[in-house]
Amino acid sequence: MRLTVFWDRMNSQFGENYAASVAKDYVLAGVGGRTVNQALADGEDVKTVWLAVCEAFDVPENLR
Repeated sequence: MRLTVFWDRMNSQFGENYAASVAKDYVLAGVGGRTVNQALADGEDVKTVWLAVCEAFDVPENLR
């Protein structure tokens, strides 16, 4: 998954402002207790981060 696709999905799922807040503030167990921004900055695979978001926020399977 490309980073641009990731952000498109985040914005579609949460809205642009809330997506930025989720990325900055919400700690995800699926990426080792880091936020989206921290995980991406650490070089975590974008798809792994997206799947962690999906799990944490119950994103429907068809949007994963």
